[in-house]
Amino acid sequence: MSKKNKILVPSARKELDKLKARVMKDIGYDVDINNPDHVKYEIAEELNIPLSKGYNGKLTSEQAGKIGGPIGGNMVKEMIRMAQEQMTRK
Repeated sequence: MSKKNKILVPSARKELDKLKARVMKDIGYDVDINNPDHVKYEIAEELNIPLSKGYNGKLTSEQAGKIGGPIGGNMVKEMIRMAQEQMTRK
């Protein structure tokens, strides 16, 4: 699957992938550090959503959200936690 989401700073992709791997591993998923995007297949399998490599045009928006929501939501929570921690140090 190609990455369709745009990052404001493209050079940040590597660090965002590291964050995704760490966050998802912390909540109990088996994450390949070199390919953290594969965690979405584990989530889809848990939810009985038919996600496959390649084209997934038959997925509903609701199904896609159930897969991506836990990933993005937990990443955002961690980024907020990191920002709050950084602010308290200053």
